[in-house]
Amino acid sequence: MNTKKLLMGVSALALTAVVGTMVAGSVAAYQGDPAKKGPNYTPERHEAMTQAFEKKDYNAWKNLMNGRGRVTQLVNAENFGRFAEAHKLALAGKTDEANKIKAELGLGLRNGSGMGQGMGYGRNR
Repeated sequence: MNTKKLLMGVSALALTAVVGTMVAGSVAAYQGDPAKKGPNYTPERHEAMTQAFEKKDYNAWKNLMNGRGRVTQLVNAENFGRFAEAHKLALAGKTDEANKIKAELGLGLRNGSGMGQGMGYGRNR
């Protein structure tokens, strides 16, 4: 009986790990990649975001973001022009150039090497 309970517990744990990994992967997939649609995508929001980037309108972008994501903690009115430039470069397929700007802003490197240092994850471990 104990073996059966142990097997059931290990199976449940493995299933939880697999599902958690799949969910985390799908949520993180769009971040920093303008070719992928995020969970808040609508055609109207996309058009409004496009206009905000083209006009370098920080306030419009900030309102559309509504405080969601780490990007809203790092991008501000002073550096939004650089962020918009990174977005434009990424759309043009110039990912190296876009990533250089993102690194300057502390964004998008997925390995914590930006100025934000991955919010402390992975350091000193």
